[in-house]
Amino acid sequence: MQPIFDFEAMRMHRARAAGRIAPLLPVLEDLGERLLDRLDDTSRRFATALDFGGRGAIAPALAARGIEVASADFAPEMAARAGGMPLMLAGPDDFDLPAEAYDLVVAHLALHWLDDLPGALIQLKRALKPDGLLLASMPVLGTLQTLREALLEAEEALTGGVSPRVSPFPELRDCAGLLQRAGFAHPVADAEEIELLYANPLDLLHELRNAGEANALLARARRCPPRALFPAALAALPVQDGRTKAVLRMAILTGWAS
Repeated sequence: MQPIFDFEAMRMHRARAAGRIAPLLPVLEDLGERLLDRLDDTSRRFATALDFGGRGAIAPALAARGIEVASADFAPEMAARAGGMPLMLAGPDDFDLPAEAYDLVVAHLALHWLDDLPGALIQLKRALKPDGLLLASMPVLGTLQTLREALLEAEEALTGGVSPRVSPFPELRDCAGLLQRAGFAHPVADAEEIELLYANPLDLLHELRNAGEANALLARARRCPPRALFPAALAALPVQDGRTKAVLRMAILTGWAS
């Protein structure tokens, strides 16, 4: 499998974001509650949970439900501020998680920078006890689509070439299949579309950086972009009620360990 992402860049982005993410927590918590609402659809009670990459938006909410939580991240700085017992993930190909240790695994917007999604889901399944539940969210195709297109068009006009600047996302229709390939029972994937509005369009780029979502594509350009690139691209984004609009299309995945 040809790698797409630069793991060390992703880990560094998350480490830096640990000190910047606090103002974004209300947004991440709101998105996390949309995921955790799925817990109300089951009568199963969970005693132990793994918060996989939740960035402080998941562990406190699980603890408030009386669940003992471990917070895992590839960046120790982010694991330490996530709200559960910190757990450092070894690497993208081997998380080094304890086997059959958790009743519940929650991976909130934390899987989309990994090259091997089926392998990641298999590892999360191994960490679940029999009849344990996986809840996961991830951006899918349609997320930041207008930003992707605006950046490509602006860079082509300015330089005659393009560099990838927005991560590729899976299609929603593939997500349930990924769960099934990983061995989960009763796989379900649906999506919610969230509109984000910005009085200053630069805030969109700042929030992505501060959340640890800066460009970590292996094929990204290492040179500084033209100064006019981002102003030109942001000016081309759609406007709603006088504010710049971006869209997050968030898939919510559920599957049970057999």
